[in-house]
Amino acid sequence: MKMAKIAVVTGVSRREGLGAAICLELARRGYDIFLTYYRPYDDQMSYGMDEDGPSAILQDIEELGQRASMMEADLTQVSNIKKIFAEVSNVFGAPATALINNACVSVNDSIDSITAEALDEHYAINTRAVTLLTQAFVKQFENGNGRIINIATGWNQGGRMPDELSYVLTKSTSETLTHTLATVLMKRGITINSVDPGPTDTGWMDEQVKDALTPLFPSGRLGVPQDAARLVGFLVSDDAQWITGQTIHSDGGFRD
Repeated sequence: MKMAKIAVVTGVSRREGLGAAICLELARRGYDIFLTYYRPYDDQMSYGMDEDGPSAILQDIEELGQRASMMEADLTQVSNIKKIFAEVSNVFGAPATALINNACVSVNDSIDSITAEALDEHYAINTRAVTLLTQAFVKQFENGNGRIINIATGWNQGGRMPDELSYVLTKSTSETLTHTLATVLMKRGITINSVDPGPTDTGWMDEQVKDALTPLFPSGRLGVPQDAARLVGFLVSDDAQWITGQTIHSDGGFRD
C-alpha cells in the first residue's frame, strides 16, 4: 500500500503569499495539505488580512484532487504545536511526512529602535516555534522519506536588511537549525533544507519598492511566489532524497 504524502505548511493566509504557492505546488505533486494561519498577525501588517484566503486556498487544493484541512494557530502558544500534528493524524488518518516552516514575524526595526519586546516577539515565531515544530514533526514521523523545509532569508548574502534587525537575527537561526540537524535526521530518513526565496512580490511591495528592486534582478523581473514554491516542490520529491543540510538561494541572481 502506497504511503500517503501529507504536508504541514505554516503561515498560509493570503492567496498572494508564498505559503499559498507552496501548498498548491505540493498538491500538484500529490501531497495532502494541512495549513495553518493566524489572523491577528496579518491584521497588523500594511497588506492586511485576506479574509477569505485560507478557505479559498483550501478549495484550490481540493480542486487539484488532494485532501486539505486547516487550523488557525497562534504559534507563540506552545500547546498549539502538538495540537497541529494531532489534528493532522485525526483528519488524514496518518502522520505528516513533510513540514514546511513558512510562518514568520517581520516588523521593521534597526539598531537604533530595536527593543527587548520586539526581539522576544520575533524569537517566539522565527526561532522557538520553528524548532518546536521540527521537534514535533520528528517525534510523530514513522517511516519513509520525511522532508523538512525551512523558509529562510538572504541575511548571509551581505548587509541587506539593517532595518529588519529583529527579523534577520531570529530568522537566520532556521539555517543554523538546518545545518545542525541534517546528520541526525538523515539517520531517521528525514532530510532538512532551507530555502531563501529572495525579495518576492507577495503583495507587500508598493510601486516604489518594485521600481527599486527590479533592476537588481538580472532577468529584469521580480521574484514571484511560484519561483520558490517550485524549489520546495523539488526538495520534497524523491529526486531530492540525497540533498540535506543545505541552504539554497532561489533569488534569481538578485544582487544589491
